[in-house]
Order: sequence, then C-alpha cells, then structure tokens
Amino acid sequence: MKNGLGPKIRTSLPGPKGKQLIAQDKKYVSPSYTRAYPAMLDRASGAYLWDVDGNCYIDFNSGIGVNTTGNCHPRVVNAIEKQLRKAIHIATADFYHPLTGQLARKLSGLMPGKGHNRVFFSNSGTEAVECAFKLARYVKRRPRMIAFTGAFHGRSMGALSLTASKLTQRNHFAPLVPEVTHVPYAYCYRCPFHLTYPRCNIACIDYIEDEIFKRVAPPEDVAAIFVEPIQGEGGYVVPPPDYHQKLKSLAEKYEILYVADEVQTGIGKTGKFFAIEHWNVKPDIITVSKALASGLPLGACIASEKLMNWPPGAHSTTFGGNPVACAAAIETINLVEEGLMANAAKLGKFIMARLEKMKQKYDIIGDVRGKGLMIGIEFVKSKKTKEKAPEISNGIEQECFRRGLMLLTCGPNSIRFIPPLIIDQEIATTALDIFEKVVAKFASRKRK
Repeated sequence: MKNGLGPKIRTSLPGPKGKQLIAQDKKYVSPSYTRAYPAMLDRASGAYLWDVDGNCYIDFNSGIGVNTTGNCHPRVVNAIEKQLRKAIHIATADFYHPLTGQLARKLSGLMPGKGHNRVFFSNSGTEAVECAFKLARYVKRRPRMIAFTGAFHGRSMGALSLTASKLTQRNHFAPLVPEVTHVPYAYCYRCPFHLTYPRCNIACIDYIEDEIFKRVAPPEDVAAIFVEPIQGEGGYVVPPPDYHQKLKSLAEKYEILYVADEVQTGIGKTGKFFAIEHWNVKPDIITVSKALASGLPLGACIASEKLMNWPPGAHSTTFGGNPVACAAAIETINLVEEGLMANAAKLGKFIMARLEKMKQKYDIIGDVRGKGLMIGIEFVKSKKTKEKAPEISNGIEQECFRRGLMLLTCGPNSIRFIPPLIIDQEIATTALDIFEKVVAKFASRKRK
C-alpha cells in the first residue's frame, strides 16, 4: 500500500508474547467477555491495529463501532490532552462544567426535527438506555414497553429486559423488569410472517396493533417503543423504506413514546448523523454512545425539553458527562460533520457494490444489506433454502483474522463491516480482497 502500511502477519497467531498474556488473562479476567479471536492487542493508529508480537491488522470492527474517527485521531488526542491538564474529573451531577453544556447544546441541535432538547450524559449505551427506560415511565406513568426480537439494548437489568438478541444474554437472569413485550422486527430476508415486501404492507407493524394491543399489552399501558433504526447485534438488519414511518404513526396514535436506540448506528456511521434520519422520522428520545467520544466512555439520552423535565435527583450519575470524554466527543462530532460522515456514505456505496458482486458469485452469501459503513453479510448453506450457516460466518471471521483483517460476526450467521470512517478506497479494496479470497475458499469447500 502507498502509505507503507497494510496487514502483516509475522508470527503464528497468537504469537509467543500474546500466548503468554492471553493465558494470564484467562486466569484472572471474567470469562463472561466474548473474545472474538486470540489477539493480545497493543496499539492502534488510524485503520490499523497491532498486537504485542508486532502483527498488523486492518481494523474493520472499530472497537465494536466505537472508533469512528479512527484509532487515536490526532485531533481527538489533542482535545483529550488539553482537558487532562485542566481537570480529569468534575462531578457534573453536582457542579457545572462548560464542556457539558457545550456538548449538550450540540447534540440538542443534531436531534431530528425542530424544537429545544435536553441531554442526560452517562458512561455507556446501556446506561443511556436505562435513562430512556426510566424517563419514559416517569413521563407517561405507564408500566409497559415494546421491544423487538433480535434487539440489543444492553446487559444491565432494565436494558437486558429490552434485549432479545441471544439467549446467553438472558439465560438465568430472570426475573427481569416486567411488562416488556417483544415483537418481530422487519427482517424482510427472513420474514416471520412468510410475506414479501411491499405486498405485505408492513404486516409486522399491523401485528402490534391487531394482536399485541388487543391480546397482550393494552396500548394505554405502553410507555414506549424501543427500536434500533438498523438492528445491530441482531444481524445488521435494515428495515424496508416505510417501516419506521409506519411504526412512528402507530406510536403517535396511542400516545406512546418512540425511542430510537442509536448506540451502534449513530454518529455518522450510516452516512447520516443519526441513522433514523434516513427515514425522516423524529424520535421522542434518542440514545447514543459507542462512537460519541472516539473511545472514551460516554453515553447520552436526548429528549425534548417537555419530556426531559424531571426534578433534581430523579436520575443522576457520578461519572457521566466527564469533561475529558466531553472534550473528545465535541472534537469527534466536528470531524464527523467536516467530512467523515460524507466519506462513510461514499465508501459504503463502493463496498456495497463489491459485496453485491460477491453475492451473485457465491451461493453461500444469502444477503447483503446496510447503509454507509454499517454493512452486514449473511451466510447461508444455499440461497435456495436460506438455511443459516453460522459455521461459515464464524469460520470466515477467524480466517480473515489469520490473514490480517479483523471483522466481527453479528446475529447467528452474519458478518459486519464497521470500519472507522477515515478509511479510503485503497484500504477498503485491500480488506475486500482478503474477504473475497476467504469467502471463495469456504464456497469451494461447500461445493465439495
């Protein structure tokens, strides 16, 4: 590559240093972490990662969608260093700090639609969802929530009650927060009603009104509908064009709050600052985190001034709105608005075009879907049967790793592309070349 960088695998994986450190990690660290592959990472820069043995990888997972501005973007690092010299922690629950208000004003203005908004800062996406959960109950004085199968909203008890992505995330933790009802998401490739869009007329939303509201959850008891604009951990599932508009209309009909969980989809990743903007829908509440501060822990729950009007002490935090994280977030937003969001849209089209060609060529690729640089590739045993093939998606993830491309799976049988938004066409082409070689290898195994 012209910059001299590129994937370089110098040792067996893991290398000798990595092997030793991984053994120590397994001895002392909770086994509940889901480690994707045996890499003991040491440093990162731009779109590259290095392990402790000097192996270099192309980063196409961006820290699970966190490092949107790339790893250690110099402008973000400078903003962090500047604030570190002034104060590391100010308890913004009890004291004012200029960066908290500055970032809140910025996010308020980015919220879709007109009107004045307020922001509650937390440390993570899960905490942002917990805030939205509590705010919805406080405002509506209603006990119930609607969420979706395949959804991921976090793992704390309230957020976990909304999550329905993998059984391991919920197993043995009952009872969860009561009165959460899960309904099918608009997963058109695998329609749970065995219908075809657009002839279905979005039957999965009609199901909520015709069945759930009449048999399970009275709409007058429902405080909010929590929905991911694009399902993340569920498989990078993109709903049809009029899905969110119809869902929002249903919520408005019954005076139910519409909560868009933008923790994975937000901050420019899809070519819009918030993914919900692709559907011209104004949520009542937005939750955001992950990419918000380019790697520092920061979450935010954004709602209108009318909704976020609870009294002091109703909800608070010690570390949320940390000034160092706020400094990083302000610079992150600047970078995204100045060009990274546009680059996501441009490079996303380039990558999708190449993946569509692969889809036509290889029978094991059942579906390709996404917006911007949030792209999912679903693997099947054959296009005809659509039988899920997790052994293929998992195998491709591992083989790409061994060749210097770090990807992550999502859903039971999909691989996600979520590179940092700084990538150029050369890096994308190198990653796609590696990916296609691995896909071809697995496709030929399947034919045998």
